Amino acid sequence: MESLAGPGVIGLHLVSGPLVGFCMGYGLDYWLDTGPWGKLAFLVIGIAAGFLNVYRDTRRLLKKMADRDARAKAGIENIGAGKDAGNHNTQS
Repeated sequence: MESLAGPGVIGLHLVSGPLVGFCMGYGLDYWLDTGPWGKLAFLVIGIAAGFLNVYRDTRRLLKKMADRDARAKAGIENIGAGKDAGNHNTQS
């Protein structure tokens, strides 16, 4: 379940950042009667925030995958080293 949650959250960040930014800009434009400028400014900020969150989540996901691969490789090497050590002891 956890392996599916990471990519799903990345997709949500791509949508939620710009959506929240646009809504904040819409509210600011409505309150201050500034036209489209608040929507545009906060939409750009929301897009930047969304991509920043995607970047952070992707780095975290890649680090987790690399750690898991390193543990799996170390486990295989330790098992192989144990078998080799056992074979050398029986031959001596």
